[in-house]
Amino acid sequence: MDTQAKFHLMARAGYGARGVVFLLVAALALFSSFAGGRPDTQSALQAILQQPFGRIWIGLIGLGLAGFVVWRLAQSLGNADGQDDDMKGYAIRAALFGSAVTYVGLAATSLAMALASSSGGGSGGEEGLATWVMAQPFGRYLAGLIGIGFVIGGIITAMKGIKRSFGRYLDLDTDRNTPAVLISIYGLVARGAVFAIIGVFFLYAAFTVDPAQAGGMADALAWVRQLPFGGIVYAVVAVGLAAFGVYNFVEARYRRIATPSVSDMRRRLPLGRFN
Repeated sequence: MDTQAKFHLMARAGYGARGVVFLLVAALALFSSFAGGRPDTQSALQAILQQPFGRIWIGLIGLGLAGFVVWRLAQSLGNADGQDDDMKGYAIRAALFGSAVTYVGLAATSLAMALASSSGGGSGGEEGLATWVMAQPFGRYLAGLIGIGFVIGGIITAMKGIKRSFGRYLDLDTDRNTPAVLISIYGLVARGAVFAIIGVFFLYAAFTVDPAQAGGMADALAWVRQLPFGGIVYAVVAVGLAAFGVYNFVEARYRRIATPSVSDMRRRLPLGRFN
């Protein structure tokens, strides 16, 4: 298997691993009322760990997520998707780099749970991130910027589904109302809504200078449940997260994967200009 084929396998395995995680998060969200547990990525990993051969499965997911991180870095630092050299292109690549950073933590957690006797724990997720950020100089303002980033990212993700612009990178006709396309739209809109709610939590944490106010997917879903007709809205969003998981499988199958060359990445990086 040549380098390009290995890179393609890594990227597609990464989408598949992310799809599995979101399907489990959605399942926890739908059944948490009587099965217990929080519908977030940490609980999803714990659920996998408790299954037969759980450490093997979670190790494979960790490796898949590591491949996803490599792909995200290729998209952001190597501009594998060929984004334009303008503000929009730089913003997209910055968001992709942020995604890479997020999934580094999830991949590391998965591999640690697979290899160690401890099942993890501690302050993780968005609240843990907010605690760390606020401990830095000007941390309150950094948390606010992260919150704005989440809100903007949520809007962009939802619009990506509504406008069907995700088809730009797929070998799939997204103008047709096939099940794969409709499920992908549903999943992207639901994921965007959750992103935006998490962003509002970060903004509130920055405003109150209290990192405990930052929340993740579980907190966003809990907030949704408190809305008028919250039970119905909660179920719609939870099923939407499952649809987002399926969308990742669609990307694993149909995504066009471009392999950036090392020389291209060095040329695009600021440090490469001084070599």
